[in-house]
Order: sequence, then C-alpha cells, then structure tokens
Amino acid sequence: MKIEVCANSLQSALNAEKAGADRIELCMELGLGGVTPSYGLLKSVKEQVSIPVHVLIRPRSGDFTYSDSEFQIMRSNIKLCVDLGFDGVVSGVLTENFKIDIERTAILIQESNGINFTFHRAFDWVDNPKKALQQLEKLGVDYVLTSGQQKKALGGIRLLQELKNIAKNCVIMPGGGINSSNIGSFVEKSFSFVHLSGVQLKEREILSTKTSMYSSSFLRDAVTVETDFEVIRALVDSVK
Repeated sequence: MKIEVCANSLQSALNAEKAGADRIELCMELGLGGVTPSYGLLKSVKEQVSIPVHVLIRPRSGDFTYSDSEFQIMRSNIKLCVDLGFDGVVSGVLTENFKIDIERTAILIQESNGINFTFHRAFDWVDNPKKALQQLEKLGVDYVLTSGQQKKALGGIRLLQELKNIAKNCVIMPGGGINSSNIGSFVEKSFSFVHLSGVQLKEREILSTKTSMYSSSFLRDAVTVETDFEVIRALVDSVK
C-alpha cells in the first residue's frame, strides 16, 4: 500500500517526505476541505520536496459548482502546475444537481496535459457513485479520492470496496479520517493507495484577550462568501 499525505504547508510536506510518505497532495486550509496553494508555496515545495506532488485545484471552499470566472482561475492554476513540473493535479466539478460536470471536468483533464489527474472528494456528493465512476473512467481520470460518501472512510468502506472492484482503469483512493488505528482495515481490503493528513494540532501562545479572527459562520458546505455589490454601493454612497 502507498500513502498520500495531504500537506498544508512546506513543513508538512517535508515532514511527510522524511517520514516515508509516497506522495503529497499539496493544499492550503485543511479546515475548509482544502483550497489551491499559493504560488510561493508551490515554488518552495517544488524546490525542496523530491517525492511526487499532486496539487489541489479548488478556488474556494463551499460547493463544487463554479462560476465562469472561477473555472477560468482553475484552468490557469492547472497550467501553472504543469509549467512548474508537478506530477499531478487534484480537482473536479459538479453540476448543481450533484452529478459529474462532464464537460468542465474534461476540460480540466485536457489542461493537465498528461500529468496525473485525481477527481477529489466532490465525488462524495454525487447522487450515483457507481455511474459517476464509469463517467470518470471514460474521461481518463487516474485516481478517485473518496470517503465512500461517509464522513469518514472507515464508515464508507463497503462502498469503497464495491467501487474498487468495479474500477477498470483508475485507482479508488480512500481518504477521510484514516489514521494508525484504522489503516489496517484498508490494508486488509487490498487498497493500493490511501490518503490522510496525519496532523497534530499544536497550540500557539496567543493571549486569550486578543480579538479572534475565526468566523464559524463561513464554515458551511452550503455557503460561499462573496463581496456584495449592493452592500458596498450603499456604503460608498453613504460616505461620498
């Protein structure tokens, strides 16, 4: 079995490589489900990490249905990853009714220019996972990252095994809550790759009297955060 580590920083990636991980999925903001890393992080990891690195292409948190401008940003970020020499990208698009957006996903695969393409955990939102897998295989996806449509992969292991058994030309990669206490269950089921973060939360010495920068109202799957024209226009009009 090979292990892909979801790394949210240069140090995370270096730690994973040193510990013997086989591959990195590079992202930022694990608490949001991951978003595309910055150029500076991409460049640093490419310069300092020698094991294969796949880059998450997700322009924001929330759902997986994107505007035209968001989609163009995704295409540009994939081109950047190809130009920088990364080994793969991790992405995907859904329609508003929770099906694979075949046209847009095909474009992203084409933009990846032959490097590995993983369809990420948007797969856990599709309404018919077995049909979705067949569609993704026809598109030429190399990996499908999924928790088996459960909060944690251990809870979805039955579906994960079913998907593995019917997959013909892509790898089903379990991910979500995998750790040292349950990874044996995935070894027993003969999965060839698993995905995990292996993080430890480290408390920082920050005085409790400081103002919190955390906004829990933003952290919901059904919410996207966008500056509103009417709100800003009213504020501008009130002061000018």
